Amino acid sequence: MQQRLQQVIDWLKENKQDFSFIHSTENVFYLTGFYTNPHERLLGLFVFPEAEPLLVCPAMEVNQAKSAGWEYEVLGYEDHENPWELLKESLHKRNVTTASTIAVEKELLSYARAEELLKIYSTATLVNAEEKLNELRVVKEPLEIDVLKQAAELADYGVQVGVEALQEGVTEMDVLAKIEYELKRKGIREMSFSTMVLFGEKSGEPHGNPGLRTLKKGDFVLFDLGVVLNGYCSDITRTVAFGHVSDKQREIYETVKRAQQAALDASKPGTRIGDLDIIARNIITEAGYGHYFPHRLGHGLGINVHEFPSMSKTNNDVLKEGMVYTIEPGIYIPEIGGVRIEDDVVITKDGAKTLTNYPKELQII
Repeated sequence: MQQRLQQVIDWLKENKQDFSFIHSTENVFYLTGFYTNPHERLLGLFVFPEAEPLLVCPAMEVNQAKSAGWEYEVLGYEDHENPWELLKESLHKRNVTTASTIAVEKELLSYARAEELLKIYSTATLVNAEEKLNELRVVKEPLEIDVLKQAAELADYGVQVGVEALQEGVTEMDVLAKIEYELKRKGIREMSFSTMVLFGEKSGEPHGNPGLRTLKKGDFVLFDLGVVLNGYCSDITRTVAFGHVSDKQREIYETVKRAQQAALDASKPGTRIGDLDIIARNIITEAGYGHYFPHRLGHGLGINVHEFPSMSKTNNDVLKEGMVYTIEPGIYIPEIGGVRIEDDVVITKDGAKTLTNYPKELQII
């Protein structure tokens, strides 16, 4: 954590910024090791070019912050107190009485909190810290990759549980509940996002909502799920068939599988990120299904389930060793259903290594 903080400190010095106010759960965790969701309450990390950093959080979480390894000052406040008044007093005690430039998370900072910050420093200009934080977080450290690998293994297990729960007449929610129950028995408290289990024509909705639709023979079944483990997320999609498949369904599945494998094969250090999307998209388009692939190829993965970089065809950044992201092409035809195949991928010096490893051959259950 100290090395990460030092990189932010060096950046502040280099850009002659007075301090940074970082308040998102994910970025505070990245820089402090303290993971919490304070809901509407204020959580914030103040990083200064010269002085020691300051963490502010609800009083009931101060001990958790210290237990997580935070060695510097923690300013705790109770629910009846105004944390911004306490912050003003604490900051002024540090002789941070004026500021001309404050680095903040531009995409995440609410107008209300920006107002509170500017009440203390009325002449300050707010600048964006997110580009720097994204730059730091995009290349994972070995320990981060180890946790992501474990999270991916649990995602594999979730798909396995879902497949084993399939039987004629079961509902999407029945299978979803079984997956999450078994993962909780493994110690998982939180999913990366709302688990998707979609049957038949509903699998043709890229972000469909599971319900009481019952499973019938000839249905595609799409699983999209992930877990949060020690603050890091996994994300897997697999599609299987129940009972039997038509020639059209098999063609769709094999097209998606080829597109995904081509993008995996092209994933190497130095490759332009946008080219991966183009490679997969061209295969799907040449097969006549381009109109049915409406989303980008994937997204960065780490503390957030969707984080930098975006794996879209317009992204001119290049892959670097240590990047972790998803590759998830899909074809979605409303009257037939859809297929998506998604893996979590880490870039090594030799190319892409998949962290998720549930089989991708078409399974007919």
